[in-house]
Amino acid sequence: MDLSVITVTWNNANDIAKQMESVFRGCTHITCEEIISDNGSTDETVKIAKFVGTGRDLPIHIIENKENLGFGVANNKGLALAKGQFILFLNGDMKVEDGTLDIILEWMNKHPDVGIVCPKLVDQYGNFNWEASPRRFPKLWEQLALILKLPHIFPHILDRYHMKDLDIDTEQEVHSVRGSFMLMRREFIDKLGWAFDPRYFIWYEDVDICREAVRFNYKVVYTPIISCVDYVGQSFKKRKTLWKQINFTKSMLTYFKKWEPWYKWMWIALFRPVGIVMAWVNDLFYKKTVNSKQ
Repeated sequence: MDLSVITVTWNNANDIAKQMESVFRGCTHITCEEIISDNGSTDETVKIAKFVGTGRDLPIHIIENKENLGFGVANNKGLALAKGQFILFLNGDMKVEDGTLDIILEWMNKHPDVGIVCPKLVDQYGNFNWEASPRRFPKLWEQLALILKLPHIFPHILDRYHMKDLDIDTEQEVHSVRGSFMLMRREFIDKLGWAFDPRYFIWYEDVDICREAVRFNYKVVYTPIISCVDYVGQSFKKRKTLWKQINFTKSMLTYFKKWEPWYKWMWIALFRPVGIVMAWVNDLFYKKTVNSKQ
């Protein structure tokens, strides 16, 4: 098997059929399988995935997790079934262009020093999606700015972290790429023992695995050789700000505890409750605003 595509889903009924159909068309010359690891969806995600996969030449495997295990653990469960020489972790709200998985695998075979690669991620209109662009490894002050929502006051404060200087038409080595489309070399994953550190429920597991790749002397590369449509966080839109802030800052703290000394992560531990309170107030204000309009 050339490629295993692993997709974690949670209430992706509106997107999963389109994603799966695009994967079928993305593999024209290579052997490929898709593994859906569903995190306890309460909508029709699993039913739709089974229907779309019926009678296909491309093997479809569906894992029905009884609860939401988080992004990393669910992907690792998919990895346990994967037979591919390369592993593509692809979100459920993505759309692969026709024949592009053949191209990116051929590229990967020509670059044995690359452990992780991500293509140009665009929106539905073909414009580069800056929300899904590569990023530099996070610095402490940048993460504190995120916790305190300072970019709402100073819009360009995190431009360097978000790599706004990226030449989107030039292939280049980067610090980290987004978890929505991560093509990994199997030998790298085998050395590590898992695809994503299970300590992360959601967020920062993509940055973490990129640091692991560097630690194992592999390159992390962005290439515009192909593009892929990223609709960005359709499942997250169903979550309240408080839920997102709790899990985002928890993973942020986990990341800094793993990679940075105590005198750095302690500041995140101190400021994290402030960010959580701000998120709670935001949800409370939004609820009152909605109720007043009814």
